[in-house]
Amino acid sequence: MEEEKTCRVLVAGKLSSKGIEILKGEEKIRCYVEANISPGELRATIREYDGIIIRSKTTVSADIINASERLKVIGRAGIGVDNIDVQAATRRGILVMNTARENAVAAAEHTIAMMLAMSRNIPQANTSTKSGKWEKGKFMGVELYGKVLGIIGIGEIGSLVAERAQGMKMDVIAYDPYIAPDAAAQKGIPLVSLDDLLSRSDFISIHTPLTEETGHLIDVEAFERMKTGVMIINCARGGIVDESALLDVLRTGKVRGAALDVFEHEAAGNNPLFDMNNVICTPHIGAATSEAQENVAVAIADQVVDFLINKRIRNAVNIPIVNPDVLPVVQPYLDLGEKLGSFLTQLSDFAIEELSIEYKGTVAEYEVSPITVSILRGLLTPYMGEVVNFVNASIIARDRGITVRESKSSSSEDFASMVAITAVGGEERNVVAGALFGTKDFRIVQINDFLIEAVPRGNMLLIHNDDRPGVIGNIGTALGNRNINIATMQFSRDRMGGNAISLLHLDSVISKEVIEELSRLSNVVSVKHIEL
Repeated sequence: MEEEKTCRVLVAGKLSSKGIEILKGEEKIRCYVEANISPGELRATIREYDGIIIRSKTTVSADIINASERLKVIGRAGIGVDNIDVQAATRRGILVMNTARENAVAAAEHTIAMMLAMSRNIPQANTSTKSGKWEKGKFMGVELYGKVLGIIGIGEIGSLVAERAQGMKMDVIAYDPYIAPDAAAQKGIPLVSLDDLLSRSDFISIHTPLTEETGHLIDVEAFERMKTGVMIINCARGGIVDESALLDVLRTGKVRGAALDVFEHEAAGNNPLFDMNNVICTPHIGAATSEAQENVAVAIADQVVDFLINKRIRNAVNIPIVNPDVLPVVQPYLDLGEKLGSFLTQLSDFAIEELSIEYKGTVAEYEVSPITVSILRGLLTPYMGEVVNFVNASIIARDRGITVRESKSSSSEDFASMVAITAVGGEERNVVAGALFGTKDFRIVQINDFLIEAVPRGNMLLIHNDDRPGVIGNIGTALGNRNINIATMQFSRDRMGGNAISLLHLDSVISKEVIEELSRLSNVVSVKHIEL
């Protein structure tokens, strides 16, 4: 009988003993540790557990989730949740939580360590000396003092790196298009354009998540804009730096050195970068300190216990905090809000300083704060990645200088219920609105001055064009020539012969080259790829 009253939690992987102690110290928890459990074994036994805690090596796939019978929570001891099928968990009503901040110091310190080791050739000198050589003249380094460090992405880790670099008297500049200038100024970090950062920096350190926008952000063209002799540090995510292009510029001397903790394919195997004497590498150990591992273990154990025993949610990745009685009614608005936020941020080519949210009609009768959080999560996730969750989204927005305003109205024009969000940054402004159709289906119904009806889902192209004959045909022909199928297509215009937009749903992701080709078509003003 006692066993039936307890919650069974599986720790699938190596977790610090401090975390295990917390789980085993709770009388209503039965903790089971399987450090080396295989996917097959996990699938066979998952039905026995109410909670599971994992590290990066364990994958919780849809098959495993669907095999569970009593699973309520999946805890990730770390930031990344790419080894969890979050959508499958959400469909089953299983909470997914992570630990978003506990290893930031470790990651920042590793970045500084890599920069110092690279600048003074420490790994190479160590290997030479231990082999019995004494090659004092071979390992000429460069000083960090007075050098320009360009940081791409000044979230929590990037900001910590900046603080430490400034302490070494480096001149720190940053590129981050999604932080307000005032917020960056409070951190003491001047914001510059990406071109300016690339051309001015002696060292470049990357601290952004891997998204569609940041994939191969540092490519052939980016390297061409850099100083000769620049040094690159990437302790963020593999794939942000084009490794093939990096290899070429390392060989020519355009880039003096690279320090890499992450790679496009991990485990990295026989990566040709490993053969370069001016490259130092570590096996994705940015968070591998005893303090960080203990911090994430304690945090995730506390969170899982608090949820299973007290029903309190912290660092939820997939479920906001909503009264269970009203969740079925509010859930469609949560989904709509997240889609609208993501659409808006991908539409806006400026740092958002103000976000106005208007709740109109039936939705205004409910507590809207969870919907606002969903909007913020959608707004921030495309450029910050999985670090954003339903608990910290408001804090991150505030830290990045985004002022959020809510308003309610009982009338909603042509819809029973509508949510409209407006982003402002400097002189720039964008508006996106969505509405519920029935009780569950939702649509985007407005994009700036254009009324439209579109499902906010999948791969989309938003094209602004002059309202002239033949534009739509040219777009269709260009995509057809590339074997790209159009699933749906919606149009809107402000007046006959004026400005127009086309919103296309595509069956596949398109390349930058295709977007550039469409942008060159006659009467096409702009092309934006949006993925929801």
